[in-house]
Amino acid sequence: MADTTYSDVAGAPAEERIDPRRLIAFLAMVFGMFMAILDIQIVSASLAEIQAGLNAGADEISWVQTSYLIAEVIMIPLSGTLARILSTRILFSFSAAGFTAASVLAATATNIDQMIVYRAIQGFIGGGMIPSVFAAAYTIFPRSKQAIIAPIIGLVATLAPTIGPTVGGYLSSNLSWHWLFLINVGPGLVVATVAWTMIDFDKPEFNLARSFDWLGFFGMAIFLGALEFVLEEGPANDWLNDETILFFAIAMTIGAFVFFYRAFTAKFPVVDLTAFRNINFAFGSVFSFVMGIGLYGLVYLYPLYLGRIRGYDSLMIGETVFITGVAMFLCAPLSGALSNKVDPRLMLLLGFLGFAYSTWMLTGITSDWDYWELFLPQIIRGASLMFCMVTITNLALGTLPVERLKAASGLFNLTRNLGGAVGLAAITTLLSDRSDLHYDRIAETVTSANHTAVGFLEQLSANYAASGISGDAAALSQLAGMARQQAWVMAFADVSWILAVLFAGLALGALLMKKPQAGEAPAGH
Repeated sequence: MADTTYSDVAGAPAEERIDPRRLIAFLAMVFGMFMAILDIQIVSASLAEIQAGLNAGADEISWVQTSYLIAEVIMIPLSGTLARILSTRILFSFSAAGFTAASVLAATATNIDQMIVYRAIQGFIGGGMIPSVFAAAYTIFPRSKQAIIAPIIGLVATLAPTIGPTVGGYLSSNLSWHWLFLINVGPGLVVATVAWTMIDFDKPEFNLARSFDWLGFFGMAIFLGALEFVLEEGPANDWLNDETILFFAIAMTIGAFVFFYRAFTAKFPVVDLTAFRNINFAFGSVFSFVMGIGLYGLVYLYPLYLGRIRGYDSLMIGETVFITGVAMFLCAPLSGALSNKVDPRLMLLLGFLGFAYSTWMLTGITSDWDYWELFLPQIIRGASLMFCMVTITNLALGTLPVERLKAASGLFNLTRNLGGAVGLAAITTLLSDRSDLHYDRIAETVTSANHTAVGFLEQLSANYAASGISGDAAALSQLAGMARQQAWVMAFADVSWILAVLFAGLALGALLMKKPQAGEAPAGH
C-alpha cells in the first residue's frame, strides 16, 4: 500500500473515504494509548490494597505510582526520535507488547521492590504509545476528517485519567488488586497484533541510529526523572530542606543544562524543539501544560475530599467521579462537530471559562457536600475539558509540517504530564500550608471567652464521661479533629479559587492564538 501522508490528503475533498485498514490500525493505537494513560491513575484508589498485599510501608507505597510517572515522562519526548528510527509500526507494536508483559510482571510482584521496578518498566515502555497516536491522527487522515478524529484522541487523553480511580476501585473491590494489571493482558495482545499487521504509516530510518545523541538522552532522562521526583516528593519532605530533594534538584539542573545544550547543538538531537517556533504550537503547549494542572489536579482533589472528609471507599469514590467521564463522553461528538464550524479561539474561551466556573463552584464547599453537590461542577468540568482538549490539539498540531509531527506530539504530551506533576506538587503544598493557616486561626477562637466553644466542650466531655472515658482529654481531641477537618475543607476551597482564577486568566490567552484558515495545509508544505 502506498504511503499516504497528511500533506497528500490535506486538500482532499470532504467525501474522501478513510482507508478501513488504517482506521482499524488507528483505533487499536487509540486503545493502546488509553491503557497507558489509564494505568497512571488506575492504582490511585487502590494503594491501600496493594500496600497490604505486598506488606509495604506507608512511605513506600506511593512509589507504585511515582515510578510509573517518572519512567513514562522520560519516554514520551523520546518516542518521536524512536518512531523516526524504528517506524511507528515497530515502536508501537513493541511498546504494546512490552507494556502487556510488564503488566503481567506487576501482577505477580511479591514485594514492593519488585512492584516498583515492574511499574517503572511498564511506564517507560507504555509511554511510547501515547504520542504516536497524536502524530498518526494528523499524518494519515485528511483535514476533512479531523472533526471525527480529534475528539477521539482528546476524549481518550482526558477520559483515561478521569475514570482511572473508578476502574481501579471496581477491580480491587470486586476482584483483587492483581487485576489492576491483569486487565491489560487481553487488550494488550490484541493491540500489539493489530499494530504489527496493519500500521503502515511510515518507514523506518535505521541509519539515524548511528547518530543517536546518547549524551542528550542521559541529560534528558536525569532532567525529567529528577524533576518528577522533586515534584512528587517535595511537598511531603519540606522541599530543598531535605537532603535527598536537594540532591535531585541539583541533578535536575545539571541534566537540564546538558539536555538543552545538546538539543540546540547536536546534529540529530534526541528531542527536536524546533516545533516551538510555530506560534500555535507554542501557545498550545502552554495551554496543554495548564490543562494538565486542571485535569490531574482535580482527579487528585475529588477523591482526596471524598475519602478524607466523607469517608468513601475506593468504589464509592470511583462512582462519584465517574460523572465527569460521562459528561466528557457525551460532549465529545458536539465538540468535534463545532471544531469545524466555530472559531477555535471562541471554543477555547468558552472551555476555559466553563472550567473556571466549575472550579469556582467548589469555593463554597463544606464538609457536608456529597454526590449531588458535586454533580453539576463535574458535568460542567467534563464538558469544558472536551471543548479545550479537542481545540488545543487541533491548534497545536494541525498546522505543523509532517516531518515535525512525531517530535511535536511527544513534546505536546510531555507538557500535559509536566503540568499535572507541577499542579499536584503545588496543590499538595497549598493544601498543607493553607490548612495549617486555617487551623491556627480556628484554634485562636477556641478560648474561654468563646461561650459557644466552651459549652460544646462541656457537652462532649459529659458524653464521654458517661461512657466511662476520660471526658476532658477525649473532648479536646475530638474538637481538634473537627477543627483540622474544617481547616482542610477551607484549604480545598482556597485551592479551588486559585484554579478558577488561573483558568479565567487563561481564557484571555486563547484570543492571542492564530486562527488556522479553513483547508490550510500544515506549515512548510
